[in-house]
Amino acid sequence: MRILICLLLSVSLASCEDNVVVKNEDITKKKSASLKIPNGDSDTVTIRQLMNEKGLKSLSVAVFENYEVIWTGTWGVKYDSIPIDVNTAYSTASISKPITALLCAILENRGLLSLSVPVNTYLKRWQLPKNKFNEEIEVTLELLLSHTSGATQGGFTDFYQGDTIPSILQSVHGKVPHNEAVKLVFKPGTDWRYSGGGYTIAMMVLEDYFGKSLADLANEYIFAPLKLEHTTMKQPNQKGFLKNVAKAHDEAGNLIRTGIPITPQVSASGMWSSPTDLATLLIEIQKALNRKGSSIISEEVAKRTTEIVTLKGMRGWSLGWERMNWYGNIDWFSHGGANTGIGGHVYATMSGGNGIVMLGNGPNKVRMPITDVLRDNIIRTHQWGTELDWVNQERLPETLISEILGHYKDIKFGPILEIKESDGKLFFPVAWGGIRHNLIYVGDSTFIMNEVSGKFRFNFVNGPTEIEFLRDDVETLSFTMFEKVR
Repeated sequence: MRILICLLLSVSLASCEDNVVVKNEDITKKKSASLKIPNGDSDTVTIRQLMNEKGLKSLSVAVFENYEVIWTGTWGVKYDSIPIDVNTAYSTASISKPITALLCAILENRGLLSLSVPVNTYLKRWQLPKNKFNEEIEVTLELLLSHTSGATQGGFTDFYQGDTIPSILQSVHGKVPHNEAVKLVFKPGTDWRYSGGGYTIAMMVLEDYFGKSLADLANEYIFAPLKLEHTTMKQPNQKGFLKNVAKAHDEAGNLIRTGIPITPQVSASGMWSSPTDLATLLIEIQKALNRKGSSIISEEVAKRTTEIVTLKGMRGWSLGWERMNWYGNIDWFSHGGANTGIGGHVYATMSGGNGIVMLGNGPNKVRMPITDVLRDNIIRTHQWGTELDWVNQERLPETLISEILGHYKDIKFGPILEIKESDGKLFFPVAWGGIRHNLIYVGDSTFIMNEVSGKFRFNFVNGPTEIEFLRDDVETLSFTMFEKVR
């Protein structure tokens, strides 16, 4: 039986216009019903208060645990004064990418496509040009979907009704605002670069080879079989687009033009969906990964799309999914998305069947301060995570401390971080996310940190000290992440 309650985010009930559906009447087992959001030293605030403070027009959330959606929450309006509901769809922006990768893997698993064949084999409208980087190694869908092909074009401009909408052929030729023609800028497979252009090529492969639109293929192989009635890759200027949608708003809370962006590069950022639909899809992937049976996704497909391909992509990337997040020291597959004034994030655990979907119609600056703190509180309240002990760690040898202390440059992204010492233990005062990270020693000049997805091994030979990053689940992959500069 479903009951309607007001989500308790402070010592009193939130405004009753904030709708939360809990699947089980025994809400003591559904810890989301007692979430508290810190605000300063001791006060707590509601989601509604945070939304009013930041100017977010609406937020829609689904939480799942043990492979089951256990609660959904909706706050705010689609536009004007029209409230959202649990089925309201949002532009998911780049969350489209891992779903495109999933579609490709399903087609491969059914013997209809190969992700390891050069993409020029499938392309008809256009061929990926040759340059010095792909003379020896051909670009494949595997490389495009993992952002390791070397292809350019990170993101794209949104269009609206009344605009001249470019084709994806014009897009790869660079005949769109703020983008040159897509090209390769490193040898395929040797590095990582986030590439919407690479996903546009993947879209062209699917459409050229199968003679169908990406939207129709995604619906045929994923959305329709899972009965995801509030999900589509059709665009607002196409027949069959959804009617119940949230509209994009700017930082001041104003509607952006029509509020409904049109995204011709559908594979990169064109999917619309609701949190419950996305949760259903994520649970299917989790079931397949953990041999619990999925109706459309095989174990091979689930592993193919979540297995880490490279560590150079923010400490872990697969065929579509981010694999670098480690909230609560849990292994996640996840992805974020942001079209102008609308987007969100999805998080799903690699085991256990837990996760969160959050979508809102405001820009990153407005939306993410709310969704980030809500994510952390959901994980903590549900007791999904654990914390590594630093306080009771034994003092490190003075020789090791003296060799490690100092400033290190992030080789790929540039920032310089400092390692300091406290009572014989080491830490980064300010690191990822702007917070302190304690270095917990595990032997062999190697450390781990809370909520960081791997190990940091210090190499003291052959010049300046280097920090190598590696992960237990992909021992064959590692790379030098930092170099000591002083």
